[in-house]
Amino acid sequence: MPIAKGDRIPSANVIRMTDSGPESIDIADYVAGKRVVLFGLPGAYTSTCTMAHLPSFIRTYDDFMEKGVDEVICVAVNDIQVMTHWGGTTGATETGITMLADWNSEFAKAIGLNFTAPPVGFIDRIARCAMVVSDGAVDVIQIEEGRGVCEMTAGETLLEMV
Repeated sequence: MPIAKGDRIPSANVIRMTDSGPESIDIADYVAGKRVVLFGLPGAYTSTCTMAHLPSFIRTYDDFMEKGVDEVICVAVNDIQVMTHWGGTTGATETGITMLADWNSEFAKAIGLNFTAPPVGFIDRIARCAMVVSDGAVDVIQIEEGRGVCEMTAGETLLEMV
């Protein structure tokens, strides 16, 4: 069953890039004590993710900060090198968005939002979602119902719910 409002972010290892290289972190520990916007998407460099989903959080980043959000986090089922490069080429990292790699789908599976689409080579990717998390508990969650669209999970939509 997918994660829902009131649920806690489960323990799952993801990777972030630091100045000294890749670092494995437990996402539950990472968001503890913070108010974060966390959005998941199927994959770096895919069309909807690159043209709509990530840019919506770049556009709304400052507005989220003004509403008391400590950090905006993007999670995708890719390796950390891809996430780091994508964050750089899109301006997401420069904006302040934290790029996390769910390289083995551990987080996607833990929140019940993994999906597989063999025709496009997606195996256990994370479904498009966006949430507000306060000290590890989900306050707001949006899960996109359709594939290839970013409406319910766009930064602008989530911003209205904060």
